[in-house]
Amino acid sequence: MGASAVTGAALAVGAAAPAAAQAGQAAQADRGKGRGPKRYAFTVMGTTDLHGNVFNWDYFTDKEFDDKAHNDVGLAKISTLVNKVREEKGRRNTLLIDAGDTIQGTQLSYYYAKVDPITAQAGPVHPMAQAMNAIGYDAAALGNHEFNYGIEVLRKFEEQCAFPLLGANALDAKSLRPAFAPYSMHRLRTPHGRDVKVAVLGLTNPGIALWDKANVQGKMVFPGLEEQAAKWVPKLRSMGADVVIVSAHSGSSGTSSYGDQLPYIENAAALVAEQVPGIDAILVGHAHTEIPEYKVANKETGQEVVLSEPLKWGQRLTLFDFELVWSKGRWTVEKVAAKVLNSNEVAEDPKITKLLGDEHEKVVAYVNQVIGTSTQAMSAAEGPFKDVALIDLISHVQAETVKAALAGGAHAALPVLSQASCFSRTAGIPAGEVTIRDAAGLYPFENTLEARLITGAQLKDYLEYSARYYVQTPAGAPVDPAKLTNAENIPDYNYDAVYGVTYEIDIAQPSGSRIKNLSFEGKPLDPAAQFVLAVNNYRASGGGNFPHVPKAQQVWANSDEIRNTIIQWVQARGTVDPAVFARVDWKLTRDGVPVF
Repeated sequence: MGASAVTGAALAVGAAAPAAAQAGQAAQADRGKGRGPKRYAFTVMGTTDLHGNVFNWDYFTDKEFDDKAHNDVGLAKISTLVNKVREEKGRRNTLLIDAGDTIQGTQLSYYYAKVDPITAQAGPVHPMAQAMNAIGYDAAALGNHEFNYGIEVLRKFEEQCAFPLLGANALDAKSLRPAFAPYSMHRLRTPHGRDVKVAVLGLTNPGIALWDKANVQGKMVFPGLEEQAAKWVPKLRSMGADVVIVSAHSGSSGTSSYGDQLPYIENAAALVAEQVPGIDAILVGHAHTEIPEYKVANKETGQEVVLSEPLKWGQRLTLFDFELVWSKGRWTVEKVAAKVLNSNEVAEDPKITKLLGDEHEKVVAYVNQVIGTSTQAMSAAEGPFKDVALIDLISHVQAETVKAALAGGAHAALPVLSQASCFSRTAGIPAGEVTIRDAAGLYPFENTLEARLITGAQLKDYLEYSARYYVQTPAGAPVDPAKLTNAENIPDYNYDAVYGVTYEIDIAQPSGSRIKNLSFEGKPLDPAAQFVLAVNNYRASGGGNFPHVPKAQQVWANSDEIRNTIIQWVQARGTVDPAVFARVDWKLTRDGVPVF
């Protein structure tokens, strides 16, 4: 990597101004001709958590993306919004940045990491690099999911991008120097002969050290966002930055899903604004929430820092509008405002859809390959509150895989349990032909499989922790399934059902006292009994902050994605029959009476 990657990339924006830009510059110049101070306005556009979405397409349902709110997704839509903003503001008065999680999430991004990998000799250019280059991104922060496919894939993607990937707190494990460009510096030409220097500082998530331990251990370390921002922001100011923007792959809530396993906060964007002087705005990512504008006062200076998080997958585009005034020989930020634009209000940019049409068609053909048949249709729709066959399929495949791996070894005699979550309520397998997209849709994440040793007592703690997911509902009170889950804002993927034991979850009881009649093979569970738990690497490495498992002894691990294991299982058997694996291991109750 060249020295510029460590010191930051110096980028000039817009050599030739289109007509709209000239009009914008002329208007700004006119405002500066009077007796008042010289002024300049510019806009920074931002996306985050694109997760491999170029087209407004759902590869798991094989049709145009849609949800309850009728959102649209993808960079082709974002491109249209960006073009409109550039036309209105003038290209040279804008910047476009991203806050990470770019190359994982759809079958399009998976295909070019695993099936036709960009790392192959004379391999393809990643569709996300092609699209972002064509749209004209100026910088992007690293997200935690950038590391899912390993550092080699990430480095190749970085090489293919015409803009820098930023990560001031992604450090080389040995030298503790930045492993990626910490920042980029952008020079905006004003009509007053005084350029504005805009610094973009990139920060990523410390949880990478846990979630992608297998890919980064001994290679990179990820210290906290606040400490690295405190190191770099003064440097950027001393280098002449008139404006400092942070692109942070970190939510704003101040919470962590990894508890005390790391000394850093996962969702630290608001803390950065509060604790580090000299920041004007923060593009927030990671949390998959929509925050059009959120102002945080810096504790030291009192300055308001404007935060904004556009909704994931290219559903929204953030606009930070900056107003600057020339005072005492330098540009000063007078005002910052933020808002989001909705991508469902525009058409896809044909330039982008045409550019990547061939890649899209290849992936559609790939995911529609038939790999087996199913004796009946199965759906995950009720998976968050009922034990459904589709989630049992995940657990059965995991348990069977672990049992086969442990056969003949020291732990072969131990019973194997398995955890699984409802990752997608829209997942399903039809009766009849089963395709790759059907099987892959059960497991949209790139998680791999591990086996950990736990005791009966630890399992009960684990289940109690998982059962926090349900809203406490008194016996006799009406039950609305739509309002029963996600207590404490726990997402579906952080609720685990365990396969291989039976138990009830009494939702009339407070959290911590809900697991009843926990049994194994028809007998009350022995707290001292040992089990092997088939568990995904996210959970095993601390994701969700579940108790015991991250510190439990690992007895086996696999590098292949669980979704591939499911696909291979279906291919090997040819037939998916719920009679083989479906069982009611758990149910919701109130005072012993089943809820459903």
